[in-house]
Amino acid sequence: MILETDRLVLREMEQSDFCDLAEILQNPKVMYAYEHDFTDNDVQVWLDRQKKRYKQYGFGLWAVILKSTKEMIGQAGLTMQPYKGTQVLEIGYLLKENFWHYGYAREAAAGCKKYAFEILNRDKVYSIIKVDNVASIKVAEAIGMSQEDEFITQYYNGDMLHYLFSVEKF
Repeated sequence: MILETDRLVLREMEQSDFCDLAEILQNPKVMYAYEHDFTDNDVQVWLDRQKKRYKQYGFGLWAVILKSTKEMIGQAGLTMQPYKGTQVLEIGYLLKENFWHYGYAREAAAGCKKYAFEILNRDKVYSIIKVDNVASIKVAEAIGMSQEDEFITQYYNGDMLHYLFSVEKF
């Protein structure tokens, strides 16, 4: 276990999480911000990338487990992401569609923020959010983040405008 909240446990993803991860990454509604479909191979590459991050950084995107059912309902965690020639520590999250609107993303993101500040001893964390991702903007604001910048990123289907949200340790 990496961290625990009232309703959730976050732990490193394992190969046995492949089917749950595929349910997330292969759902067009969940992945609309990425603007491309994930194949089974893409899901495996994603899972392998997290395992590499765990070894390289000691963190990555973790499996989000609902305590009451022990089901993997999503992924959330911390990753290093490029921003204007540097790397920033980003809080990211994706939940299975049937677990939206229950506050789980906010709860997982708040846990990740606390982990970044208290365990990793970071002074600031970020979220990079596509401008039309209203739900993620609300999550960022709910955990105390505010918009710091907007910038263009290159994605599969061309340029996409993103907001950079951040919060500092107090």
